[in-house]
Amino acid sequence: MGKDENGVVYGTEDLLTSLCNSVTRVLNVATQTKIHYSAMVQRITKIGLKPDIGCFVLFDGGFSGLVVLNFSGSAALEIYEKYMLSMGMPKSELASAFTSDEVSNILGELMNQIVGDFTGKIRRELQTNITQNQPKMLVLNKQVMLSVDTPLDRPEIRRVSFFTENNNIFYLELAIDRTEFIKLHDFDSSEVLDPDALLDSEQAGRAQAVSAPAAPPAGDDDSDELLRSLGM
Repeated sequence: MGKDENGVVYGTEDLLTSLCNSVTRVLNVATQTKIHYSAMVQRITKIGLKPDIGCFVLFDGGFSGLVVLNFSGSAALEIYEKYMLSMGMPKSELASAFTSDEVSNILGELMNQIVGDFTGKIRRELQTNITQNQPKMLVLNKQVMLSVDTPLDRPEIRRVSFFTENNNIFYLELAIDRTEFIKLHDFDSSEVLDPDALLDSEQAGRAQAVSAPAAPPAGDDDSDELLRSLGM
């Protein structure tokens, strides 16, 4: 992260790195393999879906943008197979072609998890909120260029290469409005309020208060002692 006199600045490349880490984190767990991305990033002028399988998600809120994942057929099939095998599915029951609807559905589910992981980090680390739509998957035989239907005044577009365990390649493309987050004061980014946990805690507290025996009114002991001294 860069710094200036106003504090820590979190810009486009930081957002891109966070998104790339979400891709590797989710896919590494899902496939039980090691997926990594290139240390070099491309600055590009257009974002689009490319063969063999393209997937895109729009997000909006604190900032707007578009995320695209373009898989080669071999990369898509490898990720699908390793994910299903790690879930305990026998290899004989798996789809054998990347054009299968089952492959697209699994990749769409994984992309939904990736963007969900990314938006969660944005809430914690940048204290803002973005929402996403459902991922759209397309099996393609030619390139399709996308027009970003979001209010991007100064779009910045990046492409990053990813490599599977078997060295199959897929690409992440990100289009986002030029933005910077400047840290005004320190905060604990690891502290995340869980509404369900807060509700459970409050309900438990109320239940305990209801079940606890009522405390005797203040002064009862003194009153009893006075009555006894009077023979009453």
